[in-house]
Amino acid sequence: MPSIQISRPETKISKLSRGYKNQISCSIAQPETLEVVQSTIAKQLSIDESTVTPQTKFADLGADSLDTVEIMMALEEKFGVSIGEEGAQNIATVQDAADLIQKVKEVEN
Repeated sequence: MPSIQISRPETKISKLSRGYKNQISCSIAQPETLEVVQSTIAKQLSIDESTVTPQTKFADLGADSLDTVEIMMALEEKFGVSIGEEGAQNIATVQDAADLIQKVKEVEN
């Protein structure tokens, strides 16, 4: 009786792809909006702007819930929009804040 041998196919990983993570971003915010949000957050928390990236979580910046409320109020004032409590509750990252501002700006204009 002939024997059947099952082997796994070889998988080759390119040297270029090692160590890199792919990120998929579904950002809504315009680059200008994101920049203003980042600088506003940095000012509110008295931190270096370079530490505020789109993926940064408010908690990672040392912001507690009161800080987050103050940041959102500063952003409302800066952009001349009203976010509302419901919208602000779903914000975890800098990108979330910028996306929310962009949505509100588009609805109010």
